[in-house]
Amino acid sequence: MSRKPKGQDQTGLRIDSEVVRQIRQHARSENKTEVCGVLIGRETAEGIEIKACIAGVNAAQGGAHVTFTQDTWEHIYKIKDKEHPNERILGWYHSHPGFGVFLSDHDTFIHKNFFSSPRQVAWVYDPHSDEEGCFGWQESRIVRLTCIAIVDRRGGERADNTSKPEPIFTKSTVDDFAPKVRLARVEGDVVSEEDSLQRLVGAVLSHLSVLLLGFAISYFLFPKIMVMAVPIDPRTGQPMGPMIEVPAKSILNSLRAAPSNDEKPNEQPKPAAPAGTPAKEGDAQH
Repeated sequence: MSRKPKGQDQTGLRIDSEVVRQIRQHARSENKTEVCGVLIGRETAEGIEIKACIAGVNAAQGGAHVTFTQDTWEHIYKIKDKEHPNERILGWYHSHPGFGVFLSDHDTFIHKNFFSSPRQVAWVYDPHSDEEGCFGWQESRIVRLTCIAIVDRRGGERADNTSKPEPIFTKSTVDDFAPKVRLARVEGDVVSEEDSLQRLVGAVLSHLSVLLLGFAISYFLFPKIMVMAVPIDPRTGQPMGPMIEVPAKSILNSLRAAPSNDEKPNEQPKPAAPAGTPAKEGDAQH
């Protein structure tokens, strides 16, 4: 059973700018799931003053909710006892990636059961829209605070007292300081350079597929030139039979084997005349 506040109004909230920066950094580390942590500080006459925060390690994360586990609380108290022994837990923070700033039924349950002190607050930050707000007790209700003071503890420092030279930026230093993954918001969606690279690879593959498809269609639809060989009688020069498809290598071999037109067939020696046969006119006399 949750304890109800005793009716004391939440009068004011002062939070250190470094704490706000750490909350935003923690929330931006998980763009799809909620993160959580606790707020550390002290009570003042005007309200509460938050000086630090502790991230909720090992919290049960979900797409639309986050829960403090036993391991989370052990980690929180270990850090608090070591680094903030004189401070109190004055509330908690969690992120709403893309959901806006409000307290869901699950968030309200956590606040009522774990942060029910009249001066404990709930800080909500949306890393997609950079919207943030804080909720606290007013009588027995949880309401969104209308007055929040973000304190810059380095305020009042003389501008000529920093002793820091003007930085000199070159192309290499700009590239070094540039974030590895640049995020761009397009109609509420987060698109990274990795997604752009995947789109480029997909476009190249699609163009190659269309090109290969065009080659395949042209191969089957357009006529192909085929070499047809006809055997020729080397003596008459006439075709010897029906047209058949013969490899070009066979044609070359046939042309090499056939005699050329300039060559005469080998003459066979005439048989010797039998003895006693009178020689014909025109035969040479020996």
